[in-house]
Amino acid sequence: MKKQKISCHIKSLFWVLLLCVTTASAQNKRPADTGKVFSLEDLQVMAFRYHPIIKQASLLTDAARANVLQSLGYFDPTLKANFNRKAFGNTDYYNYWTNELKVPLWLAGADLKVGYDRNAGTYTNPETRTSLSGLSGVGLSIPLGAGLIIDARRSTLRQAKIMVRYAEAERVKQINTTWYEIAKDYWEWYYAYKQLRLTQEGVDLAQTRFKAVSNQTQLGDKAPIDSVEAYVTVQERIIQFEKNKIELANARLILSNHLWNNEGNPMELPEDAVPELLDGNVQQVNKLVLDTLVSRAADQHPELVKLRAKGGQLAVERLYRQEMLKPKINISGTLISSRRSWNSYVPDYYDFGWANHKIGLEFSFPLFLRAERGKLREVRIKQQELDYDLQQSGREIRNNVVASYNSLKAYEAQLAVQVQSIRNQTALLKGETTKFDLGESTLFLINSRETKLIDMRIKLESMIAAYQKTLAELYYKAGTRQTF
Repeated sequence: MKKQKISCHIKSLFWVLLLCVTTASAQNKRPADTGKVFSLEDLQVMAFRYHPIIKQASLLTDAARANVLQSLGYFDPTLKANFNRKAFGNTDYYNYWTNELKVPLWLAGADLKVGYDRNAGTYTNPETRTSLSGLSGVGLSIPLGAGLIIDARRSTLRQAKIMVRYAEAERVKQINTTWYEIAKDYWEWYYAYKQLRLTQEGVDLAQTRFKAVSNQTQLGDKAPIDSVEAYVTVQERIIQFEKNKIELANARLILSNHLWNNEGNPMELPEDAVPELLDGNVQQVNKLVLDTLVSRAADQHPELVKLRAKGGQLAVERLYRQEMLKPKINISGTLISSRRSWNSYVPDYYDFGWANHKIGLEFSFPLFLRAERGKLREVRIKQQELDYDLQQSGREIRNNVVASYNSLKAYEAQLAVQVQSIRNQTALLKGETTKFDLGESTLFLINSRETKLIDMRIKLESMIAAYQKTLAELYYKAGTRQTF
């Protein structure tokens, strides 16, 4: 009697489970891979056109060029004019009008000066008094000591031009870093998508098997407890499916952080978008690619370019500080004339000539040169620090590239083994299914082998995603990015 009651309970439970699994199957069913493929190349095109961080990176070079333009301002011609007049008690005390056009020259740090002065009045200083027609002058001011080889304005301009290379390297570094993060997020999305698809496949297989066992149970070929066991497997896989569905949604959101349109508005990755399907195939990297990347990194890695640019800047600064150790000797000379225009007549003794001139000489020299020697020593120390940094950075960059390459080769070997393991596990599952149909195996063994096969396929996709991220890392460590 008790056995009959237990059998009735199991049968009732069987019909409830059948109804539940049919409902769950209808809810979880969706078309397979009907969306539009969104490849990494498509993502690269969008990112490099519209991504705000990549746009921002280009501003670094623009800012450096603006600094060069600012430094060129030290060589801009300057026009000065000054007028002063005093009249009191019907007396014209003085009437001063001075004009000067100063043109800084690159050669020898000289300044070309063109001027016109008109100083008249009762109480005008005789040294500066001119006739009513005024005096014109053309002259040069040349530093013969400090400032002859290089001065502050030439040093500033040279350093600004060198910093353009520094800014360009920083721009490349920022773009490479951004693209590396984008690539990693893409392959995370790829793995989440493939994981969900494989989990969905596992759910479908478990539901199909549950229905088959249920039909056999109705015919009396299988015990009702087998249906319970089959449905437990369905429940476990549905739980995993729901978990993976959330992971895919989150991965899609993270990847959407890099999607922008041409108007600067954020975009969302469509739910029907699917990643490129690799089918277990990956782009293998040979030794020639490694050698090329190592050589390229040694010459063009942004970090090394920045350090070399900094070294060039320090070299200019050192040259300038050495120049400042010289005494300051500035000589100036001006030829003067009362001529106001080239067409007017002026006597020879009032016209431009060696007899009509103004000359000046200025000399100064700090006796101890402590400030200048201290600055020069500081620059030399910075150069030594930079040399050490350049050596260490070059070695670290090379080793990082080789380490990424070694990881790639390890993944290649693991992928080959994993593909073969999946083939073997598939064969075991087929064999176990055949034995189960003949009544020589159990549903537990079937589910175990099938679950292991699904886990192995998910692991394969995980390894593919990790391989692709390591491939992106290889190019990133080499200071460049992968092209398609």
